[in-house]
Amino acid sequence: MNALIVVAGATGDLGGRIISALHRRGATVRALVRPETDPAKTDRLSRQGADVWRVEFTDHAALAQACQGASCVVSALAGLEEVIVQAQSRLLSAAVAAGVPRFIPSDFASDYTLQAPGANRNFDLRRTFRARLDQAPISATSILNGAFAEVLSYNIPLLDFRQQQVDADWRIDFTTKDDTASFTAAAALDPATPRFLRIASFQPSPRELVALAEAAGKGRFTLVRLGSRADLAAAIRRARAANPAGEQQLYADWLQMQYLLSMFSVQNPALDNARYPELTWTNPITFLTA
Repeated sequence: MNALIVVAGATGDLGGRIISALHRRGATVRALVRPETDPAKTDRLSRQGADVWRVEFTDHAALAQACQGASCVVSALAGLEEVIVQAQSRLLSAAVAAGVPRFIPSDFASDYTLQAPGANRNFDLRRTFRARLDQAPISATSILNGAFAEVLSYNIPLLDFRQQQVDADWRIDFTTKDDTASFTAAAALDPATPRFLRIASFQPSPRELVALAEAAGKGRFTLVRLGSRADLAAAIRRARAANPAGEQQLYADWLQMQYLLSMFSVQNPALDNARYPELTWTNPITFLTA
């Protein structure tokens, strides 16, 4: 019998990609969605071959039943404290009650374990949930993929830092959503994963991004110094103070700056890409060309 994997956050972009990757590996997938979810989205999941369960996350008994028989629960939930901490905690409790042996939380991001608390609001939410997860009687694996490579199409500034700050040769971890999904699917079906797995499709420096973008036919680029990490941190504090409403926004303007700062604050020279040798990682020029 094929392994059963339960996926929460199934209607999201990453969740849908994880489901597709699981199906390619022959897994049976149960997709958890809220009762009010748009039927068009659930129909799409059904056409992918997922067994769709409409479940209210505040209904512990129903949620535990939805997790019954799974070998792993994968959370691709996205949101603020109510989702990342509260809803995930309810999902975790249900998985434990159902006897599920493994849990993959929605930690898909830069390696927050190497960054100070307070540097990124959304990473702090992950830390809060991590404390609960590490106390639960279940094996957990967080997949840390750096930045999603798709942000390179958003016209974000990439900074050229000098001296003791980040310089033009600082390598940035980027992983495409498809590569993240494929690796997550492999990990969900792997009964012996460690607590953390760190991956990246490619790790270019700003200097290398110039060459890659030009090789991809995107025109001519130059490196421009925009300031130090301290400058960016100060700008974040000012922007956050000026936009208190952003505390209730998933990606407030100042939070986007926090994510940018995290890209220049952490890198992983040792990756777990080779754990599943059958995976093919996206080439950066191919990605930028597309």
